[in-house]
Amino acid sequence: MRPTFSLGIEEEYQTVDPETRDLRSHIATEMLAKGKLRLEERVKAEMHQSVIEVGTRVCKNIQEAQEDLFDLRRNMIRLAEEHGLVLVAGATHPFADWRVQEIYPDPRYAQVVEDLQLVARANLIFGLHVHVGIEDREAAIRIMNSLRYFLPHILALSTNSPFWLGMETGYKSYRAKVFENFPRTNLPDSFASYSEFESYVNLLIKTGSIDNAKKIWWDIRPHPFFSTVEVRICDIPMRAKESIAIAALIQATAAKLYKLHERNIDFRQYSRALLMENKFRAVRYGLDGKLIDFGKQQEVPARELILEYLGFVDEVLDELGSREEIGYIHTMLEQGSGADRQLRVFRETKDLKSVVDFMASETKADL
Repeated sequence: MRPTFSLGIEEEYQTVDPETRDLRSHIATEMLAKGKLRLEERVKAEMHQSVIEVGTRVCKNIQEAQEDLFDLRRNMIRLAEEHGLVLVAGATHPFADWRVQEIYPDPRYAQVVEDLQLVARANLIFGLHVHVGIEDREAAIRIMNSLRYFLPHILALSTNSPFWLGMETGYKSYRAKVFENFPRTNLPDSFASYSEFESYVNLLIKTGSIDNAKKIWWDIRPHPFFSTVEVRICDIPMRAKESIAIAALIQATAAKLYKLHERNIDFRQYSRALLMENKFRAVRYGLDGKLIDFGKQQEVPARELILEYLGFVDEVLDELGSREEIGYIHTMLEQGSGADRQLRVFRETKDLKSVVDFMASETKADL
């Protein structure tokens, strides 16, 4: 059965005090309740109260996903303003201190904090997750295995967390460094079959390591409850248009890999150890770095490799109807990622509050 390649997009936002520009815990109060009234299940609490998560419906194409995501952002910006807050899309806050953030009162989050202690409390980060509908579980595992190769390229495009606790970290995605303190994160190994993956999950449940497969927080995973492959590596970008371009690229990559398999061609598998080298480069340097082309065994500027990558997926864009949305990646390569733009503002102003203001204005852009 051919996959539907349907899309679901989740974004996590910061709620910021317009005076101090610091994060402000709000969700436990009425903001979440109001959001749920208006947007139903498309709004969720996250572990820290200053994080609010939205998720689109299941969308059959990228245009539907864009319409839904833009609508969610517009609604959340309005809702934040009604509560005297500002909505910001950034994968870390430039200077907020996780030590003073409140945890959302929910047994599930209490358990995560109990299990992971300081690591859970420090996990004050904001991501973009993209689901692609791949109903056949064996196809999902095959596509996941091959898609791992492209995750560093995708991460480089999304990088949007250069600051932490008021410091310039030297990383374009410091969020990735914070998150890897959790167990069962980073790139997964490849799996020979879905049953091999299931055996792995069952062993972890049997041994009391996890209570269900949602506690596997890899950069990509077969979703335990939906018929999707979920890509979780991305920082949340500042602009909704960037999120849509990245989602379209992920969808196109899955479709292209499926097409290759239909022709009995398989994308070459590389070891996790090699792929992690590229992930580190993406985390550290973003679009300004070099990634390794493992086929040629050479390092190549990230922007060049991404242009080559766009050529790789080109043949599926018209049937997916996503050529225009993916075209925005050229703009992203010219303007730089969110991290590059945040750093530019900081170089000009030497003021992290100005960076927060810039992020807030970018969060509203194009809507």
